[in-house]
Amino acid sequence: MDAEVLLNAAGRQVRVGLCDIEERVLARALPSWGQGDAKLPAEEDSVPLAVWRIGAVVAGPVAFGCRLCAAQRCGVAVPVVRYAPRWERVCVRHVRWQLDADADQPLEHLDVRHLPEVTDAQRRWTGVARRAVRAGAEPERVFALAHAVVTRWWEQALHWERERVWPRRLHQVAGGDAGGDLERWRIVGRDAVVFPEVVAVAEALLDPVMAELVWMDSGAGRPRPLPADGTFCRRLGERVGREWLGPLAATDYGGPLTSWMGSVIRLRRGAGGPPGYDNDPWWLRQEHQAATVAGQLRVLGKEKKAPGSGTMWRATVPAEQRAVISSLIDDAAEQLIQLRGTQTGPSADVARRLLRGLSHAAGLIDQALERTVVAAVNAGVPPQEAAQWAQLPPGALADALKTYQDAKDR
Repeated sequence: MDAEVLLNAAGRQVRVGLCDIEERVLARALPSWGQGDAKLPAEEDSVPLAVWRIGAVVAGPVAFGCRLCAAQRCGVAVPVVRYAPRWERVCVRHVRWQLDADADQPLEHLDVRHLPEVTDAQRRWTGVARRAVRAGAEPERVFALAHAVVTRWWEQALHWERERVWPRRLHQVAGGDAGGDLERWRIVGRDAVVFPEVVAVAEALLDPVMAELVWMDSGAGRPRPLPADGTFCRRLGERVGREWLGPLAATDYGGPLTSWMGSVIRLRRGAGGPPGYDNDPWWLRQEHQAATVAGQLRVLGKEKKAPGSGTMWRATVPAEQRAVISSLIDDAAEQLIQLRGTQTGPSADVARRLLRGLSHAAGLIDQALERTVVAAVNAGVPPQEAAQWAQLPPGALADALKTYQDAKDR
C-alpha cells in the first residue's frame, strides 16, 4: 500500500494520454508527479520509464483517510489512503485520528471524540506553523524536533509516578482499557496521545522568551553547566501542564531537547559546535528521531512469534525495567562525556572534578549492572551465566536479587 510509481517526462506524457486528463490536473492530484529519480533520464525525448519507490520517502507519511468522509463524497465506504503529516491527522468532522497506513495492524483510526485537546492542538498548529515561518524556520523541522522531544518523554513516562494525563488518554483511544495489550496500544496510540504536548513544545521552542531563559540558565556571559532546576525546563514543564517535569527534562542528557538548548547557547556565544554537529537548533540527529509505528510493530511481532518467546528480551523484561536501565546508561554516558577536556588546571581542581565525575558515573553503571542482572535472571537466564557475564561473585548476585525482590515486595 505504501508505494509510489515515479515517471520520467516521456512516461508522464504517456500517462496524460492514457488518462485523458490535463497534466496540471494530474500534478495537483498526484504528489509524486514531478518527482525525479537517479534511475530516470530527464530528457524529453527519452523512452518512457517508471520506477517503484516507497511512498513515505517520496512524498511524506502515508495515512488512512476518513472512510466516512469518503463515503459521503463517493457513496461507498472503502479504504482511503493519503499523504498526511502528523499535524493533519484529525478528521475534524468525525473526530477521528487517522493512523499510519504502512503499519501492519488492522485499525485505520482512533476515536478522539472524548479528547478535545487533540482536535484543539491541530487547530493551534496552524498558528505555530506561521510563527515558525516568521522566525525563519521550516515548520516541518520544528514539528519533527518537538515530536522527538515528546516521544522521548513518552518512553520515559512509564516510570513517572506523577504522570496522569497520558495513561488516561491512552485508555480512551483504546476504547476504555489498554491494559489487555498495553505494549501494542502504546505503539499504536502514541502519536495521537502525545500530539497536544508536541504542539505545545513546538510553540515553546519558537518563543524568544524561552530561548532567553536557556541563555540565562547557561550563565549568559559567565558560562556554567545547565542546572537541574533551570528556569527554562521548569517553564517548559508548566507549558505542557506538568509542573514537576522540569528537573526530569533538564537531566535527560544527550537527548534532542538538550541538543536544542546547546545549539541556542552556542549561537548566542558565537561558538562552533562539536565536530560533526551543526549549530542549527532545528537539526535533528538521526539517533534522536522517533521510531515509526510500523517499525515498532514489526519488532513487537517478531518477539512474540520467536521460538521460545521467553528468550526475547523485550517480550520478557517489562517496559518499565527497560526504561530504567536505559536511563541509567544514558546518564552515565553523559557524565563521562562531561569529563572530556577537564585535565587542565590546578592538580587539586582537576582531581576533584575527575574523581567526583568518575565516581558518579561508576555508581550509575553499578545500578544499571545490578538491574540488568536481575532482569536477565527473571527473563530465564541461568543465574550462574548472568553472574559470569557480569563478573559478579555468587554472593553479590544473591544480594542483588534479594535487594530488588525486597523493593518489589514493598
